[in-house]
Amino acid sequence: MSRSVQITMLVNGVEHTLAVEPRMVLADVLRERFDLHSIHLGCEEGACGACTVLVDGEPVTSCLVLAVQAGGRSITTLEGLDGDPTMTGLQASFHENFALQCGFCTPGMLVNLFSLLEERASLSAPSEQEVRTRLNGNLCRCTGYQSIVTAALQAARSAGAGREDS
Repeated sequence: MSRSVQITMLVNGVEHTLAVEPRMVLADVLRERFDLHSIHLGCEEGACGACTVLVDGEPVTSCLVLAVQAGGRSITTLEGLDGDPTMTGLQASFHENFALQCGFCTPGMLVNLFSLLEERASLSAPSEQEVRTRLNGNLCRCTGYQSIVTAALQAARSAGAGREDS
């Protein structure tokens, strides 16, 4: 029998203190305790990317992070990016380019690509190779990747044009 550990973490901008079992993974905490269902559990071994979230701004597969490791950290899920202009543009581009089918992998891809676009915000848009490299840890069994890459590149161009106008 393991004892619970009390942790505090910032989830989508809101601080939470909670007790977790030492072996509980972050993906389970986010889904079960916070009802955040953009975190999809596919492989549960870090290979599919469906559970990708941002931890202190960096994309991680939340099925491989123990909840206790997230103590004191800032966690951002797809829900936490709702309304963000970069994410809104990325989602619109996915829609316009038919970059999703069943949608299971989409939240993880969106979070991962959001991170890339934010990293590149003050630079030129990422290249096709950079987008493909970033998506290396996200598996899609329905769409194929060309429409996803096209959508990401379109969103990057649109975001860059919006920044230049301001």
